Amino acid sequence: MATEREVDRLRAEVDSTIAGDPWYGSSVLKILDGVDAADALAQRTPDSHSIWQLVLHITSWTKETTRRLEGGRHDVPVDGDWPRVTGADAASWARVVAELRRAHGELSRTLAELQDSQLDRQVGDAQVDAHGRPITLRRTVIGLLQHDAYHAGQIALLKKLRGAGLERSA
Repeated sequence: MATEREVDRLRAEVDSTIAGDPWYGSSVLKILDGVDAADALAQRTPDSHSIWQLVLHITSWTKETTRRLEGGRHDVPVDGDWPRVTGADAASWARVVAELRRAHGELSRTLAELQDSQLDRQVGDAQVDAHGRPITLRRTVIGLLQHDAYHAGQIALLKKLRGAGLERSA
């Protein structure tokens, strides 16, 4: 019996987080099901992010993680940490969700191409955390999974607040 590769286990977690059945609850796409453009744009408080902003942020960091897995240095995402919302209609929202799906698919494909031995490679060949520990490709993917789960929870809460009849303050 063949032993499952670590990159395949990580890939399964990435796939589960975006569209599968993750242990923590619903996947990001399942949570987004039924969210329309108006709900996605709504800001519940002046200092909170909208669902739309959160999806752009998740997508941006997914692309950045893929870039790092492909040999890129540790940096802020090309699209920015919190990309600007453009558009406000159903078609724009559909494109944002499709880009989220595409970015996670690209990350999954990139993971599939790696060997387990590459997971211990440091990002940018020298990146360390605040404690001096190397930031490896493995830690980068696990960090993204934690990041996505955190923001999925925020999106779920925002969706639930809207479902409870709380008015938008867009």
